[in-house]
Amino acid sequence: MRRLVAAGVGVRRHGKTAAGLVVVFGMLVTLAGCSSGTPAPSPSRLAPPNPAAAASGMAVPARPAPRDVYANDRPGLLSPVVQGFRPLVYVPNSESGTVDVIDPSTYKVIRNFGVGRLPQHVVPSWDLKTLWVNNNQGNSLTPIDPRTGRPGKPVPVEDPYNLYFSPDGRYALVMAERNNELDLRDPHTMRLVRRLSLPCRGINHGDFTADGGLFLASCEFSGELLVVDWRVPAVRRVIELGHHSMPQDVKLSPDGELFYVADMDRGGVWLVDADTFDVIRFMRTGLGAHGLYVSRDSRHLYVSNRGEGSVSLVSLARRKIVDTWRIPGGGSPDMGGVSADGSELWLSGRYDSVVYVFSTRTGKVLHKIPVGAGPHGLCIYPQPGRYSLGHTGVFR
Repeated sequence: MRRLVAAGVGVRRHGKTAAGLVVVFGMLVTLAGCSSGTPAPSPSRLAPPNPAAAASGMAVPARPAPRDVYANDRPGLLSPVVQGFRPLVYVPNSESGTVDVIDPSTYKVIRNFGVGRLPQHVVPSWDLKTLWVNNNQGNSLTPIDPRTGRPGKPVPVEDPYNLYFSPDGRYALVMAERNNELDLRDPHTMRLVRRLSLPCRGINHGDFTADGGLFLASCEFSGELLVVDWRVPAVRRVIELGHHSMPQDVKLSPDGELFYVADMDRGGVWLVDADTFDVIRFMRTGLGAHGLYVSRDSRHLYVSNRGEGSVSLVSLARRKIVDTWRIPGGGSPDMGGVSADGSELWLSGRYDSVVYVFSTRTGKVLHKIPVGAGPHGLCIYPQPGRYSLGHTGVFR
């Protein structure tokens, strides 16, 4: 059983005092603008871990894996839904307000189209039938038909920095970063269903526990993680990572025992127990650790180190770094994904207006593809998997 405190409909940060954080109760706001009217106790808070002690501690022994949550993401396991979709790579250019479409067989840009202001990520829908471009400042989601690779009419959605889907496909979870909210929406129409105010700043990435019941989300600007029960919805716990932390991407280990959380300011990843949500230790990877991607055979985790132009290769069985891939001449590898056959890792070059293509066999950069300004959360599509949990391609 998960050791979580009881909580109600949500909380909101009110302010800070010299003694610490002051939290007041929030309300669950529905589309109609009414609330339950029942205040909830604050979520439990975990004190910041000691990174020096954690980093110098003994390695955590890997436990036997009773399952592999990525078993349906193997090469060749394409859903019947995506059979016949043309393989393409979609690159949202945040500073250009455009999406570049790349043919992965020729490594050439074949199409470019405008979307809303500040597109951040391209996200496959839960049912695999639509790609959504998250236009953060444009307050819209632009649908793309993956059968044709062409955009449709933008849908008004407030502050969609990132987008996830509940494991049962019932909700689209919009990470409203500047509003400090998690919006639960209809996954097809994007109509607002419920809104959860959050006790942190800058919610941006997350992943689900193996049973799908809880969502671990990172808050970039306040250096915290939230344990969210999306069914209620409610914040169950706040994990404070301490000063100089800027948590980014979150990824569940194949055995479902750990969450890996990239920390851009500290230059590495946190290992968090997926049952108790205790922080186990910190693993240094490289400056600007940002994106996390699991290999198609579930053996390795790729960590993009945006501040030093490298990718760290983490053994998921041994829970340690086994190799580092460096971009010749440097670069800014950011977000992307693994090719459907597992042979390539595609990452946007956030500050270089390029896309990098790495060989997952050798770690060498095979291609640098010029794109628009500020490329961010690129999406390779289609990918193996039964359904999408969101972001640039988290499949089960």
